[in-house]
Amino acid sequence: VQLVESGGGLVQPGGSLRLSCAASGFTFNRYAMSWYRQAPGKERELVAIISSTGRTTNYPDSVKGRFTISRDNAKNTVYLQMNSLKPEDTAVYYCNAQMDSRYDYWGQGTQVTVSS
Repeated sequence: VQLVESGGGLVQPGGSLRLSCAASGFTFNRYAMSWYRQAPGKERELVAIISSTGRTTNYPDSVKGRFTISRDNAKNTVYLQMNSLKPEDTAVYYCNAQMDSRYDYWGQGTQVTVSS
């Protein structure tokens, strides 16, 4: 099983980034996919989740209206479009795949830094 995140980097406040997570080694279209983030000294937090079919998404208030999660089941890839970025969005962003609460996979993370 592999989840490989990409697309992180340094961006100015108000800017945008698109993260990608390429999955392999499991049946992607059976898994709900999520993005989490962890800032230094803070707990890991959920920032977006999408159902296995892509029909349902959910976000915490901190990113709602700014972040959009999507998936392409033909490409085994999940995306996180991040707009209007703020310094407090700075964190390592992780991709997660979960099914039935028994199968839970994580990527290695990608750094997002929002700074002028």
